[in-house]
Amino acid sequence: MKEDYYDILGISKSASESEIKKAYRKLAIKYHPDKNPGDKNAEEKFKKAAEAYEVLGNSEKRSKYDQFGHSAFDGAGGFGAGGMNMDDIFSQFGDIFGGAFSGFGGFGGSGQRTIKGSNLRIRVKLDLKEIVLGCEKKIKVKRKIKAPGVTYKSCPSCNGTGQVMRVTNTILGRMQSSSTCPTCSGSGQVVSNRPPNTDSNGLLFSDETVLVKIPSGVEEGMQLKVSGKGNDSPGSGVPGDLIVLIQENEHPNLKREGNNLHYDLYISISDAVLGVSKEIETVTGNVRIKLESGIQSGKILRLRGKGISSVNSYSAGDLLVHVNVWTPKILNKEQKLFFESMKDNDNFTPSPEKGDKSFFEKVKDMFS
Repeated sequence: MKEDYYDILGISKSASESEIKKAYRKLAIKYHPDKNPGDKNAEEKFKKAAEAYEVLGNSEKRSKYDQFGHSAFDGAGGFGAGGMNMDDIFSQFGDIFGGAFSGFGGFGGSGQRTIKGSNLRIRVKLDLKEIVLGCEKKIKVKRKIKAPGVTYKSCPSCNGTGQVMRVTNTILGRMQSSSTCPTCSGSGQVVSNRPPNTDSNGLLFSDETVLVKIPSGVEEGMQLKVSGKGNDSPGSGVPGDLIVLIQENEHPNLKREGNNLHYDLYISISDAVLGVSKEIETVTGNVRIKLESGIQSGKILRLRGKGISSVNSYSAGDLLVHVNVWTPKILNKEQKLFFESMKDNDNFTPSPEKGDKSFFEKVKDMFS
């Protein structure tokens, strides 16, 4: 079971934003890799603190966590810091440390940081069965990689620091300021040997097939992250990520609503009067249901667990079968005579029972 984020930072659930930031900075400095070289336990605590701060330091994520706990972020397309590496942590929260450290791979007191390659985005279309069961997709992406033979050297403009210093004369005296080096964009490195047919950073396009694991229960518009499968970064930087945007293909008979599925079942008047057994389509195959005699149009039958599993939990939605009694528009002479003879028959006179729900009550039940 995952440790509570408030316990990790040692704060109460009513802590303010400044208290959260202060608690994280204290732990981050205590367990910083520069202060604990080679200590795996300290590194793990450092990562846990970053994960807790990523959620509690964001008001929207904190609200979700307070309501749903860790299940609010499990598998939800990158929420939470469980998949973060050290470069992710320093690139996101480096300003927390100020000038306290010389740097761990990425951030340092001088402001130099590891440059991360740009992210790539791609759409993946899924049918309902793939969404219900989860699947693996092989996606062909065109990404920039370091060219074979490319080499880099320390940037002469900033001497490898990634920062340039400027001195400005003001009425208060000489003021010194630093900014990101425009020559190397802060990486501290420039190309020393650039192979032909590459860009100015020594990168070239390459086609690569990436295996993406799609969890069950994903929804339209959800984004999944595949770390390190974006564009390479020049020099000793780290690759960007591949962002996978989920797109749902509409099913011809089943309509999705959250984790529930809806199915319209049409039956004849005779089937409604006499009762009938019908096959119902589900994502994983057909199931047979029995309709009792005298069933009314608008009746909703609930097949529990035949919907879609939630991406954040193991629970599954339901399949709601909407019964529609089909009224024929054209009758022959014999059929007309039959129904005319039944006009005054008590069995054909509408007589709803007390337990029969109105249309609005059925809608309310459906959404509850």
